[in-house]
Amino acid sequence: MEFKDVVMGRRSIRGYQKKPVPKALIREVLEMAMRAPTSLNTQPWNFYVVAGDVLDKIREGNVERNLAGIPHSREFRLGPDYAGAHRERQIGIAIQLFEAMGIERHDKEARMDWVMRGFRQFDAPVSIVITYDKSIQGSDVAPFDCGGVVNCLVNAAWSKGLGCVINSQGIMQSPVVREHAGIADDQVIQTCVAMGWPDESFPANAVVSTRKSVDEAATFVGFDD
Repeated sequence: MEFKDVVMGRRSIRGYQKKPVPKALIREVLEMAMRAPTSLNTQPWNFYVVAGDVLDKIREGNVERNLAGIPHSREFRLGPDYAGAHRERQIGIAIQLFEAMGIERHDKEARMDWVMRGFRQFDAPVSIVITYDKSIQGSDVAPFDCGGVVNCLVNAAWSKGLGCVINSQGIMQSPVVREHAGIADDQVIQTCVAMGWPDESFPANAVVSTRKSVDEAATFVGFDD
């Protein structure tokens, strides 16, 4: 693919084929993603690539703990709830997804099932948990760099025919993820990415999120025209 085709065509994929992803292909995607620029070339990221029975155990533990009402244990700051335009965009994508899936506003069961899909990492065959070294925790630079590599990761995967969705629901219960993925104590869990072959029959996969225009987002200073 041309670069423009990748970034303009990529979508978040929330429904996957029950088909394994070759380890060699994931390695190739990671090699491309890890060309992402970082502050002072620190490359703070590490990846725990999880599949099979191990991923199933993480799904089960994540769902069980959330249904039991155990508070989330994400290892990054969530900050205040979204408001204003940010909240409107959050609601907007939810409406797009629910309309695509035929989930009515009053259908609590269907809405809960959708939430559970997130806790299960959308039943993807692969989950990539992104961490960084605890020795540099406290600075916003490492999480920023991890965000950069995740952006490269989802685009690299798309260029190889794989779909992804960035999904912090999948690491809400960090003790479960740590235990089953064998994540070292010297690592901070930043987020995870669900990955697999897109199921083209899954309605939500056709959703293209609306985006701000360049005029809304950019201020040009010092140009003659």
